Amino acid sequence: MADHKSNGKPPRKPGKPMEIPLNASRSNAVTQDETYGALRDDNRVVMRHSIALNLESFIPASEAFNPRPVRDYPALRPATPPFFSVVIPNYNGQRHLAGLFAALQKQTFTDFEVILADDASSDGSVAFVEEAFPTTRVLTNRNNLGFAVNANAAVDAALGRVIVLLNNDTEPDPDWLAELAKTICQHPDAAIVASKLLLFDKRDHLHTTGDTMGLDGIPRNRGVWEEDRGQYDGQTEIFGGCGGAMAIRKDVWQALGGFDEDFWMYLEDVDFAFRVQLAGWKAVYAPAARVYHKLSSSGGDDLSSFYVGRNTLWMLAKNMPTSLLLRHLPEIVAAQGQIAIDALRNWRGTAARARLRGQLAGLLGLPAQLRKRKTIQRQRMLDDAELERRLTS
Repeated sequence: MADHKSNGKPPRKPGKPMEIPLNASRSNAVTQDETYGALRDDNRVVMRHSIALNLESFIPASEAFNPRPVRDYPALRPATPPFFSVVIPNYNGQRHLAGLFAALQKQTFTDFEVILADDASSDGSVAFVEEAFPTTRVLTNRNNLGFAVNANAAVDAALGRVIVLLNNDTEPDPDWLAELAKTICQHPDAAIVASKLLLFDKRDHLHTTGDTMGLDGIPRNRGVWEEDRGQYDGQTEIFGGCGGAMAIRKDVWQALGGFDEDFWMYLEDVDFAFRVQLAGWKAVYAPAARVYHKLSSSGGDDLSSFYVGRNTLWMLAKNMPTSLLLRHLPEIVAAQGQIAIDALRNWRGTAARARLRGQLAGLLGLPAQLRKRKTIQRQRMLDDAELERRLTS
């Protein structure tokens, strides 16, 4: 049994509730403690002594002293967010920016802001935009963080209700934003609106009219390299849009977490579109929203080969529902096998070797992607039958 020091009061019997004085609500047991009370009194003495020592250093205000005048400020005006935030990820793309910003200044739809998201460029891009286009919001990274990280940071800072991602090596038609806005209003169930991208130097040929996703797990650009004869001029549902010129509802972007930053670059837009579809939203194509693209001027073949090879596997591992994955596993394996065989046949090419390295990196990175898969599949709203309908054979 432990010793109990006597404080002059009889010990309380075990189990008997402590009696609380009637004025307990107005008293503090700590301040009534003898030790605390002594310290409090000592402290008062020290404070009085300190004040007495410093009285000589106190200088009274002179008669000429004027207190700071009271100033009246105008009331803060409410700021109305723009309809669009046009986000332009940029890395050493100064040579493209004059033409791009000139095209944005000609837009017939004017309710938008422009954000240049610069990923540590060394070519003077930031200084050029700040001087030539001072109304542009410029965000700069100290280090090169990759397309996905850069885009996510810029969207976080955007004020618009709809985000428009636009490559720095593009030139939109004057009615581009107007057509995107019209399509968004016509399709309230759509989270993505894709533009018609055409080749910059061959303007009667298509780059993409939206993305499709195959049952073999391969994403494709609809209409790529075809001559534009109006065959894709009908508004239609698609699987997703090219991140080089597409509009996205910001609330959906935020709910889904934006781009997967592990992807770094390439297919981050396809992965996001897959998650949009699983969440029950749609993607539509706006044929009159025309943008001309300087294809491959922002990235090299080796880079794209590696990241496409890796990110395709990650995108499937995260998003393809189990039943569809098992049902179409032969097509998926055959497609990846054919890509590997083609790369081996062209082994001397650096792009072919980069694709094989990408596939290997994709396999090695599957455990981390499968952990993301648990959350994505648990939260999805679209059933397997409807998703399979939206995929292409």
